Amino acid sequence: MRENRTRWKRAVLRYGARWALGLALSLAAVLHAIGFYSSDSIERMDGFLSGLRMRIEKPVLDRRVVIVDIDEKSLSLVGRWPWSRDVQATLVRQLTGFYAVGAVGFDVSFPEADTSSGYGVLQKLADGPLKDVALFREQLAALKGEMDYDGLFADALRGQPVVLGYNVSDNMKKGLLPAPAFTVERLNGRELLAREPSGYEANIARLQSAAAGAGVFTAAPDADGVIRSSVLLYKIGDGYYPTLSLATAAVYLKARAIFPVFESSVDEMSANERAAGGVDYVTLFLPKRNISIPVGYGMEAFVQFRGRGGANGGAFRYVSAVDVLTGSVAPEVLRGALVLVGTTAPGLNDMRVTPVNATYPGVEVHANMIKSILDNDFKARPDTGWVIEAIELLAFGTVLGFALAVLSPLRSIALAVAALAGAVAINLYLYYQLNAVINAAAILLLIVALFVLNVAYGYFFEVRKSQALVSRFSQYVAPELVAEMADDPEQYTMEGESRELTVLFVDVRGFTTISEGLEPRELREYINLYLTAMSVDIRDSHQGTLDKYIGDAVMAFWGAPVAFADHASRAVATSLLMQASAARLNAQFSARGWPPLKIGIGINTGIMHVGDMGSQIRQAYTVMGDAVNLGSRLEGITKVYGVGIAVGETTRAAACHFLYRELDRVRVKGKNVPVAIYEPLGLVEAASAALAAELAAWDAALVLVRGRQWNAAQAAVISLAEAHPGCALYQLYLARLAQWQIDPPAPHWDGATSFDTK
Repeated sequence: MRENRTRWKRAVLRYGARWALGLALSLAAVLHAIGFYSSDSIERMDGFLSGLRMRIEKPVLDRRVVIVDIDEKSLSLVGRWPWSRDVQATLVRQLTGFYAVGAVGFDVSFPEADTSSGYGVLQKLADGPLKDVALFREQLAALKGEMDYDGLFADALRGQPVVLGYNVSDNMKKGLLPAPAFTVERLNGRELLAREPSGYEANIARLQSAAAGAGVFTAAPDADGVIRSSVLLYKIGDGYYPTLSLATAAVYLKARAIFPVFESSVDEMSANERAAGGVDYVTLFLPKRNISIPVGYGMEAFVQFRGRGGANGGAFRYVSAVDVLTGSVAPEVLRGALVLVGTTAPGLNDMRVTPVNATYPGVEVHANMIKSILDNDFKARPDTGWVIEAIELLAFGTVLGFALAVLSPLRSIALAVAALAGAVAINLYLYYQLNAVINAAAILLLIVALFVLNVAYGYFFEVRKSQALVSRFSQYVAPELVAEMADDPEQYTMEGESRELTVLFVDVRGFTTISEGLEPRELREYINLYLTAMSVDIRDSHQGTLDKYIGDAVMAFWGAPVAFADHASRAVATSLLMQASAARLNAQFSARGWPPLKIGIGINTGIMHVGDMGSQIRQAYTVMGDAVNLGSRLEGITKVYGVGIAVGETTRAAACHFLYRELDRVRVKGKNVPVAIYEPLGLVEAASAALAAELAAWDAALVLVRGRQWNAAQAAVISLAEAHPGCALYQLYLARLAQWQIDPPAPHWDGATSFDTK
């Protein structure tokens, strides 16, 4: 007994501090689970894991739900959006008549009358200048039915299973609301908590009166902008109104009513249940069965996203709206289906951020909710979810907190990996088998934290690690920044992360010719003087991070490891300074009989991956990503436009106190979306009136170019070229305009120049 007590005392002396820290971490995790405090980081990780759970589940095509897509193809063949109501009428007749679909839900609204037929103008003529022309008035009366597009659309809607969509807001009350699913009076004194917008933008009365119903399609994202749930009912005035997914499913399933289900009486409810309205489900009452949708606070239901979204997402079939209009879709694809009419066309702004994809079609959010309703299969967070999480945290935290402290490193790794696998397995079982949404971030973080605590224990280790980190950064940033980092080293890390930064590339023009004209010793001195000047401008003038030398090119970035809110402005200011330094060096080189020095600089701002990257043999602190690649492309593009500096549109927006000349809209290799590029000319406050007038004239000329007004554009550019004969940009556009007058771009030309080389 005495020996056991002695061993216990020794264990406490040796491991007591780590045990106490482990228990403290476990207690902190439990307090988070029970809602004692909140953590944005844990909530963001839970959001990521929620999306990961959905992404690992392979989608299965649901043939019951079909999305009729107002896509680019439809817009190019039918015309720009919004389409006239006679086209919408044809679309509805095709769907309900020719294809005999089960129901149609419009993820678009019609809050304004359609005057595109011109009938109103003709009527004014008939009532005014032509009122005495009887034949004109007779012909106009005969054409009224054909030219009343809203009437045509209403006729197509009448008696058909078509649900219109509409928006709720706090700014207006417009259009006609549909009949509510139920009213406050039907709740018999119960309080049902739901979102209560003060306004709405509904459909015009003629259309709404003819439709089978309507549903709210307003997105309801979380605080981080991600859509994870769907509001099923909104309260407007004394009525409760369903969302588009619920209303369309109700029409498709021929539901008799939509009404909430309360599992407890008012007297049996706890204070928390009464505060949340005490509702457990929203139920669709069908002829032969009922479907109950579990809801949480605010009448929100969890959305189970399937696939990555879009026509290639694998969860739902997409058909082009124009193919429906022309009848070229196979009848079996649409017959009896629930159809959602929505859009994925760029520019119509119906892409949403979801856990599975940052650009997810908004119409497919409704489709996923409808699929869950049709399957009567819902994921939901149980009322006891926090209890399950707290028990997990206590069990795992206690076992690991004590065991990891006494095990060898190898066994600690094995136990931590087993604990992670066990926690993941439990979470996935609850999710897939029991449809229970249980947060997993806290338990995973706790396991990792306990492992790191015990493996990396000791203040001395942390100090050495911080000193090594600062030492590594000294080769990239200016000495004064290294000193700043040394004061608080824990703020900085070489671990990979994503953040908004600004990258710069600079390269010598014609370096091959320069190298051929100099002796090796002269070439070394030439390049050393150039690289030194550029590096000093980058590191010392505006505290840039010197990334690497790539032959005669230099790569640098701003915003990491030390974060600067004005990283884009620092990069632009540095580029102007570098051009001045190049001019100074050029004068020195010319005096020595060396070839002239000309440099091109490309700058871009965007989200980049930054950190210590490389192989086991050699690593470097650098940046990667699409935004970096675009910066490199811009450096190469400078020689095409005859300018010394080219920046992307994001950089221009971030460094707005500089004056810029727009160069072009370009589509670089590997990218489909064009970007505008600009040449910085200096600070706005230092610009002369003459320069401002020149830029205004150039902007006007670009408008003419993109409007395909070749003659007017040529005259404007000739005037600029004559006034500024040294500007290569104007000469470039004169050459282009001469070519375009002979061989114009394709009709669908978007005004961008495509580059097929890097």
